Amino acid sequence: MDAHNHAGPKRHIGVFQALLVTLGMVITTDILKTAPTVALNVGPEHFYWVWVLGGLLSMVGALCFAEMATAFPHPGGDYHFLQRSYGERVGFLFAWSRFAVLHTGWIALSAFLFGDYFNAVLPLGSHGSALYAGGLIAALVLVNLLGVRVGFATQTVLVSLLTLGFFSIVAAGVWLAWQGFDAPPPVFPAEPEQTGLAGFSAAMIFVFLAFGGWSDAATLSAEVRDGRRGMFIAMLGALGLLLAIYLALNWAFIRGLGFDGLAASAAPAVELLSRAFGSFGVLIILLVVAVSAVATINSTLMVGARTTYAAARDVPLLHRLGQWDDSRGVPRRALLAEGGVALLLVLFGSLANSGFNAMVEYMTPVYWFFLALSSLALIRLRRLHPDVPRPVRVPLYPWLPLLFFALCLYMLWSSLAYVGYGALLGVAVLALGAVLQLLLSWRSSSAVAVEVSP
Repeated sequence: MDAHNHAGPKRHIGVFQALLVTLGMVITTDILKTAPTVALNVGPEHFYWVWVLGGLLSMVGALCFAEMATAFPHPGGDYHFLQRSYGERVGFLFAWSRFAVLHTGWIALSAFLFGDYFNAVLPLGSHGSALYAGGLIAALVLVNLLGVRVGFATQTVLVSLLTLGFFSIVAAGVWLAWQGFDAPPPVFPAEPEQTGLAGFSAAMIFVFLAFGGWSDAATLSAEVRDGRRGMFIAMLGALGLLLAIYLALNWAFIRGLGFDGLAASAAPAVELLSRAFGSFGVLIILLVVAVSAVATINSTLMVGARTTYAAARDVPLLHRLGQWDDSRGVPRRALLAEGGVALLLVLFGSLANSGFNAMVEYMTPVYWFFLALSSLALIRLRRLHPDVPRPVRVPLYPWLPLLFFALCLYMLWSSLAYVGYGALLGVAVLALGAVLQLLLSWRSSSAVAVEVSP
């Protein structure tokens, strides 16, 4: 067997480092945008509880993924689970959705968030945001191409800085409380967007968006040193820390702005830090947003490239993308492909007006559809491979996986019912992946026929 066949990821990531990388996948400045939307859709008596519910239900899903990741470690993560459970067609569609909708779209969105803030401080003209966004993506692709140790070390520093930034927001709430500050009522009180079940459903879409990203940690399963405990600690530990951080942040927002003020605010962190620390507080939030964007893009590049690498290995006509650079410990060509598509989306975004909620519409239905399939994959894999050792086993099986499956179906319905037309674009791109798969299958069959013909 040649050296190329031995190329692939090695177990080099410590448990603590895996936890920090996973935390970097889920901890973003989404909370700064989603907290007011959640407040608009639920009353103050339910506000904290929807965040607790979102965190606990995300942990149920993480338990399911931890079992599959420890039983079937693979750089493709949930792509590998879906492929083993449902076959190559579903696996390919999932990899396509990550490549064309979820990962690259999220990278472009985060880069534009970075560009918008920096273009406001250091303007580069009407296309300044796109220039900043494209430059950031290109720089982080180059950082990850330097090698796996550089990419993971960068992520560790970024997540640490982001966590400190969030603590500064909490500190602002503590400072105002210590000063005896009473939040004034908002000048323009916000009207509730939804009420009853519709309001709860809308709120949960944005709560789960803030907790989203934990499933991507399964792509690290073949690289974590402690295969028995590593993925469990990384996924459940990251979500536990994130829930505590989000509750503290929301307490700070309400303490400094009041519940009605939070619901009416377009930028609660800016308002809170301005009241607590003046212009210095605005500088802090700019740094928090910048670090968050960099951390999110860096972690998404790492896990997205690994999914693309794993899927390309299974498609002969895409084998060039499925090569691992053993000298640097990264899927080099998959990294370049992810970065290239993200840059194209940045170019598109510079020509069209696409906001935060538009990207939520685009990504959310596809996300919940495949998460529903992944939750059922746990049950299928237990039946198909009963003898495979499972270092982590989901308690209360099969009820917890079925509970999470029901949640996924509910959120899929909510996303389609609540967001409207933006969801159709995501579905259309997913359908394009199905067409691409048929073309690749046809070309592969034609190539085989040519080889066997006399």
